[in-house]
Amino acid sequence: MGSASSMLTQYDIEEVQEHCNNLFSQQEIVSLYQRFCQLDRNAKGFISADEFLSVPEFAMNPLSQRLLKMVDGLNFKDFVAFLSAFSAKASAQQKIELIFKVYDSDRNGKVSFKDMLEVLKDLSGSFMSDDQREEVLGQVLREAGYTKDSYLTLDDFIKWEGLWEMVLASGWSKKV
Repeated sequence: MGSASSMLTQYDIEEVQEHCNNLFSQQEIVSLYQRFCQLDRNAKGFISADEFLSVPEFAMNPLSQRLLKMVDGLNFKDFVAFLSAFSAKASAQQKIELIFKVYDSDRNGKVSFKDMLEVLKDLSGSFMSDDQREEVLGQVLREAGYTKDSYLTLDDFIKWEGLWEMVLASGWSKKV
């Protein structure tokens, strides 16, 4: 499974479906496999960062460089698991876990003020100055009971579920 020259068996489809918590139908998994094979231009069984960048929507995303760290070298099963967070059927917690991974670029299980500032900079571009970003982020952290020296864990992100549900409702996951 995973190379363009192989075909998905019924067992493969069911295994992938189980791996992604049944968020995709069998037909959707077959379609995703076809897309995966198109992206896996060298038929290596995994997709490189360069191959991901061939998807215009991905390349244009302001968070694409952060996302590339998460997707470089994914096999088909992990490709579907990654995409499952973008499914309309995914839970808020699954989406929050993905958001946390975007912020936790060094994968140490903690998000610092600097990490959050970098994501805000990626998202806001030249629309906000560095000082404005620091001020806004500092205010948000204070209102949530944190300081600029705090390190947030996944549990902290989950506590902010109400905030993330507003972010997700605004279409963030459709823009990623």
